[in-house]
Amino acid sequence: MTNTMTLKTMEKPRLSVKVQTLATIAAVVGAVAVPQIFHVLGAALGLGTGLGESFLPMHLPILLVGLLAGPYAGAAAGIFGPLVSFAFSGMPGIAMLPFMMLELCVYGLAAGMLRNIKLPVIMKVLITQTAGRVIRAAAVLFAIYGLGSDNVPLASIWMSIGTGIYGIVLQWALLPVIVHFVERRKNEEL
Repeated sequence: MTNTMTLKTMEKPRLSVKVQTLATIAAVVGAVAVPQIFHVLGAALGLGTGLGESFLPMHLPILLVGLLAGPYAGAAAGIFGPLVSFAFSGMPGIAMLPFMMLELCVYGLAAGMLRNIKLPVIMKVLITQTAGRVIRAAAVLFAIYGLGSDNVPLASIWMSIGTGIYGIVLQWALLPVIVHFVERRKNEEL
């Protein structure tokens, strides 16, 4: 007798390539525009980039597109969002860019893979956040060891979680509401 665990799935309509592409473009635009709002507010309040680092505004559109449009759109937006943002604004900084691209790609991919799984949205967000942060931490550790450093700044990994706690909580609060609203509207149109 084998013990197997099966996940219940929900039947959601398949999205066309055109819809997924448009969703990806919208998420990339959001991943560029939303952080700029936080950076402008941070500059006006004398906080510099601290507001963006605390509220993680680039994460929201990537998580959202994964949850709504699937893994391909989520992963692509996760890669291109930080890259396009860097090209336009120089943010995230060059040292953080590959880690942000990897983390957000995992966010979009994981959120998209959970799109049809019957779980509360908050659970999908928690699973996605955990996957993204674990992969980011692994990438940071790999980069440090690859450069031959004897001191692994584990504190910097924990600090990124501590600094971004407001953004993490914001994602918990906003994403379930937005996904529920979009899905309800979509069902009303059908």
